[in-house]
Amino acid sequence: MFTNNGSSILEVEGLNVFYGNFQAVKDVSFKVNSGEIFGLLGPNGAGKTSTLSAIEGLIIPQAGQISIAGYNTRTQALHARANMGVQLQATSFQPELTIKEIIKLYAGIYGVSLTPEKLDVILKDIKLEESASKKFGELSGGQQQRVSLVISTIHDPILVLLDEPTSGLDPQSRRQLWERIEAIREKGHGVLLTTHSMEEAESVCDRIAIIDHGRVIAINTPQAIIDLHRNDPNVISVSRKGKITLEDVFIGLTGRAIRS
Repeated sequence: MFTNNGSSILEVEGLNVFYGNFQAVKDVSFKVNSGEIFGLLGPNGAGKTSTLSAIEGLIIPQAGQISIAGYNTRTQALHARANMGVQLQATSFQPELTIKEIIKLYAGIYGVSLTPEKLDVILKDIKLEESASKKFGELSGGQQQRVSLVISTIHDPILVLLDEPTSGLDPQSRRQLWERIEAIREKGHGVLLTTHSMEEAESVCDRIAIIDHGRVIAINTPQAIIDLHRNDPNVISVSRKGKITLEDVFIGLTGRAIRS
């Protein structure tokens, strides 16, 4: 069992992913430490989804090693997955089931004992105790994301993967979800998230990696990356506020072109 001693929860080393002759991920390496929120940023088609899919075990990389809580995802797949929780951008829970029914269902799937009292605590914690009998399909986007995050962490995984967790949420729902993500970090667990929001990355993430054309082109704390590139002519040329922001650096490094 993994112990929280400040070591790496997720290690990705020399990851390479091909689709036929196209190489989507090129020698990507990074680590997520215990008690850390790590952001994976990049334009559309940069390799973020392929990297996440390899970590989740949905695709098999052609080269490289991935370990979760010390377990190799190839040779110890079941142990690695048991220590991982995943929240996808698009939820696919049964819309006709109530919140209570969905939480009970997935608790059973994960083998988590869930008493009525514990269920009430969970519902109160996500501020949905008064909507417990609502069907999932009747919930707002923010409410659905809260339920989705509970499901992905109900087995108390040491690593949580979040794919665009606040996409489409209003400011209040987004802020509340940020607080829940930070609470995961405070338990000493690790969080790996993808986001297109530079504000989110700068506010929430302890470290970030910027990936483009399949390669990691920058990795450090958001402020350290800003400081390193603030005098880059490409970054200065896209700055519109006078003060160099993470978004300026991101566009300066990855280009102005819109990716399909």
